[in-house]
Parts: sequence; C-alpha cells; structure tokens
Amino acid sequence: IPSLRGDLVSRRPDAILREAEKLVEAGTKELLVISQDTSAYGVDIRHQSRPWNGPTGQGRDVRAHMTDLAAALGELRTPEGQGIWTRLHYVYPYPHVDKVIPLMAEGKITPYLDIPFQHAAPNVLKRMKRPANEAKVLQRVKSWRDICPDLTIRSTFVVGFPGETEDDFKYLLDWLEEAQLDRVGAFRFEPVEGAEANALDGALPEEVKEERYQRIMEVTARISAAKLTAKVGRTLPVIIDDIGEPDEDGDIGATARSEADAPEIDGNVFLRNVSADLSVGDIIDATIEDADEHDLFGVAAT
Repeated sequence: IPSLRGDLVSRRPDAILREAEKLVEAGTKELLVISQDTSAYGVDIRHQSRPWNGPTGQGRDVRAHMTDLAAALGELRTPEGQGIWTRLHYVYPYPHVDKVIPLMAEGKITPYLDIPFQHAAPNVLKRMKRPANEAKVLQRVKSWRDICPDLTIRSTFVVGFPGETEDDFKYLLDWLEEAQLDRVGAFRFEPVEGAEANALDGALPEEVKEERYQRIMEVTARISAAKLTAKVGRTLPVIIDDIGEPDEDGDIGATARSEADAPEIDGNVFLRNVSADLSVGDIIDATIEDADEHDLFGVAAT
C-alpha cells in the first residue's frame, strides 16, 4: 500500500496478502486497508503482478491494483471457514472504484468506503487543487447504493479554507443533504507548516470557521441520526470489541460495531444481556432496538 506521506511507494501484492493471511490465521477478524491513497495502489510499480497461492492453494497472479487486491482479500477465511471484514480507507473516487462495489454487494468486502472528499464547492476544490467533479460524484454515489444498498460512506471535510465564501459553504451543506453520507468528520482549516495553502489569500477569521464548523456538524448529525434510526428493528452482524462485568441482576453488556463502524472513528453498537460465552472478536447477529445520533443499541439475536 502507498506510504502515508511523500511519494507513493506501493508494497508488492503478494507481500500484503501474506501479511493478511498470517493475521487471519492468528485470529484476526477485521482488516483495515489504510494508505495515503488506496485508490492509487500500484501506480508507481506499474501494477505489476505477483504469484499468490491463495486460500485454495491454487496459485495465480495478482496485480498491484486496488480492485485485484480487494478481490483477493475477499477470499480470505478464518480457520473456522468464516469470512473476514475488510475495510477500505482513504479511497479517492477514481473510476475503477466502481468495480469494488459489486464485491461489497456479494459480501466479499465490507460495504464501507472512506472517501476524503474535503469539500464540494467547485471554487474551493480548485483552490485545494482537487478535481471539481462533485455532480458526477453524486451520480456515482447513487449508482453505488443501487448496487449495494447497505454501503456506508465515511468522509471528512474542511471548513474555513482560505477564500471559502458563504455561498461556497452553503453549496457544501446542500451537497451533503443530497449525498446523505453516513459518517462525516469536519475540521476547521488550520495552517500546517510547509503547506501550499498557507500562502493563499482570503484567510477567514476564527469565529467564522467555528460558526461554519458548528453548522456542518449540526447538519451531519441530523443525517446520521436519521440513517441510524432507519436501522431500528433490523438484525445486523456486529463484531464484539469489549465485554462488561455482570450487573446486580447478572446481565452482561457488550460494546460492538456493525459493518458501518470503523474502530475508534465511527459509532458503536451497545448490546445488553449478552451470553457469558462471548469473546472479544466474535461476530454475532444483533437486533437493533434504539439509536441516537452516533450509536445503535440492541440485543443479541436469538
């Protein structure tokens, strides 16, 4: 996978897959693919192929390409024969991302995409030196959800970027209303040593940044609450992260996550009255009973 800073430096696909195999053999149930730009994996090494035996032992070549790597990771199984959860982070919406969505619909890859959109207003994207194709992105998000209705999209946005006007910010809010992203983080723009953006004109006052930050968080919290409320009554697979001590009635609670929740950055599923036989890392079905702006609440399905 490309490095987190500097030029892209892609690892060989067979090396990544061997590492993943060892983790799964050791009991890992969830893999997170994280890099500077996961979509660009293999560009620097010309998407070269490497032989990989795979879980069936029948060797084949795997290209250093995000779609090939995702498909190969989707073949991994635990020693008990169960599939694992594989999340793709820092995925930019290049055209070939479309080919990963069917893998999610088929249950081979976790239906979760972390796409750092950063903004939506064309003027701001131009100043950020990012592609301003927000309309096409909305169309693609809709097509992705048509293929995989349970797809969760997480993203991050910067407010108060130099030169961002009130109209630009309203454009972003309207875009978010249409995109209906599941998980959104927002940051106030701050100068970073060595960043080109530091030299841009149009720096905004701190009070403007804060006011816009509060507004975007209000909108995204409302969207999140509505999406989570829609899950009440459903039975979802969850992975157990923590198991509590029995209360005075002997009931045991647990903290878990659904496929829509990456560890430490998204919400949780809080379970009541779970079995004492459960262990951290177990994947079970849970019936969702309630929701708030960020988390779900439920009970293990019977």
